[in-house]
Amino acid sequence: MLKTGILFLLLFFGISGFCSGQIADSTYLHELKSELRKKWPENKTINLVFHGHSVPSGYFATPVVRTLEAYPHLTLKRLKEKYPYAVVNVITTSVGGENSLQGVKRFERDVLTHKPDLIFIDYALNDRNMGLDISKEAVEIMINSALDENIPVILLTPSPDMGVDVAAAGNELEQFSEMLKALAAAYRIGLADSYAQFRNQVTEGRNLQDFMAQVNHPNEKGHELIAEGIMKYF
Repeated sequence: MLKTGILFLLLFFGISGFCSGQIADSTYLHELKSELRKKWPENKTINLVFHGHSVPSGYFATPVVRTLEAYPHLTLKRLKEKYPYAVVNVITTSVGGENSLQGVKRFERDVLTHKPDLIFIDYALNDRNMGLDISKEAVEIMINSALDENIPVILLTPSPDMGVDVAAAGNELEQFSEMLKALAAAYRIGLADSYAQFRNQVTEGRNLQDFMAQVNHPNEKGHELIAEGIMKYF
């Protein structure tokens, strides 16, 4: 399994030469953070759009949706603690069960129409049935559409599925994580490594089930991990 994972990485990075840049660091949102610090009447409304599947939508144990305990609103809570003068809208354009091919079809209509100041994209968990190449192409279209409008983007690596051993090298979630890291580096955009957040909990001896509401949906404790990964940019 380890050899398979290494071979995948060599092929992905070596042959394609895709990862030629660097993932954006904490300075990536410098201008946005400056806006968040402004007080009335100099401040403006900041729109954060979260685009993806059931996890950012707030599905816990399906069909229950816990919007205020999901990571978009947990991120908002943390942002308001850090930037008390800011007016921030969290807009979730995510749809349960959707993959990135479906998400790209409505990207202009449902995402760009909100005039976002920042876009988060979280589809990898549901993209596994499509494969890496199709997922990469769809996410790349969304990245380009956002950057064409000078909108910064943060990609999210997948949160867990308890049917996948996140500690096993080269597992499918890790492969999608590496693909997204390569995209983020190539475009010099942000990346919140949700997968690493959960994997670290497991490798440190904690039970993954303690962070999950059901097999493929985190509970509030799991969503806190994702929000923690996002907040490194703020």
